[in-house]
Amino acid sequence: MGALHKGHSKLIKQAKHFGISPNRVLVSVFVNPLQFGPNEDFKNYPRDLKKDCALASSSEANALWAPSMNEVFPSGNPPDINLKFAQKLQSHLCGSKRPGHFDGVIKVMHELLNIVRPQILVLGEKDWQQLIILRQLLKELNLTTRINSVGTVRDPDGLACSSRNLYLNPSEREKALSLPHLLSSTSKKILEGKKLNLEKLRKDLKAADLIIEYLEAVDPFTLEPVQNTCKPCLLAAAVHCGKTRLIDHSFLMKRNPIVTIDGPAGAGKSTVTRKFSSKVGLLYLDTGSMYRAFTWLLQAKGIDPLNELLVGEALKTLNLKLDLEASGNQKIEINNVDVTKEIRSPKVTELVSVVSAQTAVREALTEQQKIIGKSGGIVAEGRDTGTTVFPDAELKIYLTASPQERAKRRAADMKKKGFQITSIDEIEAQIKERDKLDSTRKVSPLMKAEDAIEVITDGMNIEEVVNAIDELFRLHVPYDMWNKSN
Repeated sequence: MGALHKGHSKLIKQAKHFGISPNRVLVSVFVNPLQFGPNEDFKNYPRDLKKDCALASSSEANALWAPSMNEVFPSGNPPDINLKFAQKLQSHLCGSKRPGHFDGVIKVMHELLNIVRPQILVLGEKDWQQLIILRQLLKELNLTTRINSVGTVRDPDGLACSSRNLYLNPSEREKALSLPHLLSSTSKKILEGKKLNLEKLRKDLKAADLIIEYLEAVDPFTLEPVQNTCKPCLLAAAVHCGKTRLIDHSFLMKRNPIVTIDGPAGAGKSTVTRKFSSKVGLLYLDTGSMYRAFTWLLQAKGIDPLNELLVGEALKTLNLKLDLEASGNQKIEINNVDVTKEIRSPKVTELVSVVSAQTAVREALTEQQKIIGKSGGIVAEGRDTGTTVFPDAELKIYLTASPQERAKRRAADMKKKGFQITSIDEIEAQIKERDKLDSTRKVSPLMKAEDAIEVITDGMNIEEVVNAIDELFRLHVPYDMWNKSN
């Protein structure tokens, strides 16, 4: 709505990286009267189109569009847009305190989208409730426009950027800082295992001379109140500091986010997971490499994988280490031996399904994986990470491709690593046999988790697959939940 600041600048700059290059970024500026209540600040809302144009230009926007009321609503009457679930999404937070506010947002956004018809709509996560409602708008109206969100941008002192911050005098701004600081400290306490104490938080906000409009803990996506913080939730607040209304939020989590990427052999999981984890700044956990490493160990010791006694003895002295190299590749050591390259050999590949099917092996390595992922902040790749290892992951992907496609990829990968390859048909037969073994084993068989999202990669290059998963990730995991740089 104008009075652009560095938060808007971040949206514009990020928009350059979304969609198909070269991106053309349009900034719309429209102070929408429909989303102001009778006693709110529509007349006094900050307006400086000249400065807005300068900021948009310096942020590399291609154009700024500041339509008149008649351009947005030519008939003079806003459309009558009703969403099935919009009222439910408005039941709490700002929606319950500002009747009609989000109806006004929905109506103007519907018109703007019809006029501009953008490929992607880039929104900030600071107005989280608005973001969720607009996602619902696009879904209900079956629009092709996609929404990409950008995390809350803050000033160096921690205050979330807002056009209304211009109202604050120095003394009021000092008081206003209590809001983000208290929300942030609460988030840290939850991560440390402490319980949420809303009453204590209310007292602290009042002690800072802030008038509370609402303070609620809700589900981030349904916006319904939650009674405990076992699962990630949104702690949101609106307060008045002097005459200025401020909103802010923090995500409460017992651990950092986890993403699982499961799927059959040769689906490209390792390459995709490595690139995706690097892109979003989470640690890469290749669970398959752990089974490969143990398979290599059994072969090196000449142990029959079906000899349960000897396999059990080998597990007792097992010492596995996973490290991420500067290049982004994962290094794996077993009993102080670097086996990063050796575990990708055809010899190991042929036997790994037999070894990983052993109950004792799966139990031992699954326990190690759970320990590694206890604090979260990882992208785990394997066969059963979403079903057995991390069933409470925030996002589960089932990555797959046809056997023919996987055979071609496996052959190309083996050739690149210097291994001798057989015919494509033979590799395809091996892949089908591997699928059968993995999906029929008694312990943790390969299967798609009920809440996993299937991504079929036939005809897609690596970059396209990574982008597809990244888009799903941003829908399921708020930026401020996993990136602490802002």
